[in-house]
Amino acid sequence: MQILFVGDVFGNAGRKIVRAHLQHVLESNAVDLVVINAENAAGGFGVTPSIAEELFTLGAHVLTTGNHIWDKREIIDWMQSVPADSHERPRRLLRPANYAPGTPGHGVYEGTLPSGVAYAVINLQGRVFMANHDDPFRTMDALLSKIKAKVILVDFHAETTSEKCALGWYLDGRVTAVLGTHTHIPTADARVLPLGTAYQTDVGMSGPYDSVIGVETEQVVQRFLTGMPAKFEPAKGNAKMCATLIGCDPVTGRADSIRHMMLGE
Repeated sequence: MQILFVGDVFGNAGRKIVRAHLQHVLESNAVDLVVINAENAAGGFGVTPSIAEELFTLGAHVLTTGNHIWDKREIIDWMQSVPADSHERPRRLLRPANYAPGTPGHGVYEGTLPSGVAYAVINLQGRVFMANHDDPFRTMDALLSKIKAKVILVDFHAETTSEKCALGWYLDGRVTAVLGTHTHIPTADARVLPLGTAYQTDVGMSGPYDSVIGVETEQVVQRFLTGMPAKFEPAKGNAKMCATLIGCDPVTGRADSIRHMMLGE
């Protein structure tokens, strides 16, 4: 079984490069399950219902997000437009599972592929240098006690390498993959851990790489030079789609391969 995870889609450049590459990647790798992180897809900050619909139409089974999930307020009503047991598109857009109880939306989606394979996608957010949400480690313990699927992918949207790496080792042998997002720079540590969990600290963004993590370079440089607040705008140049392909046993959920890819214009 092949799983494709596409890293943080950033702005129009990110959506454009995903449209250009996703279909041929899916076809050439016989991909079964597609997960895309969409939290920066709307101008670099948040995601709108129409953009979420576009990404689902391109082939995503599930969309994950992170700390920018509430930046476009209309997404809240869209996520709440279907019941919790629905399999419609609004239910398959996730926010981090370790947000406070009662927060709109859901952090886990469980589905079944046409082949009959059950799967689960879990979205988490880190706490180091980010908002102090519930403990992602203990949140995972609680979630795994209820999930019946063996194929489980975790998008860990976190700031620090250490927190991501620690969760990868904590979940080794308990989930199929732990893939990091949020910092937008792909890391060179994709590997299968000893007990069968595929891991990468950060998949990288799908967006403009002639930038500072997606934002126009000069705006960020001036922010560092002056300390003054400024409106950030998404860059446009040198767009690339970053994604990670995972091979796993659909019966046990154990990963047997992981490969990162960066595809340009």
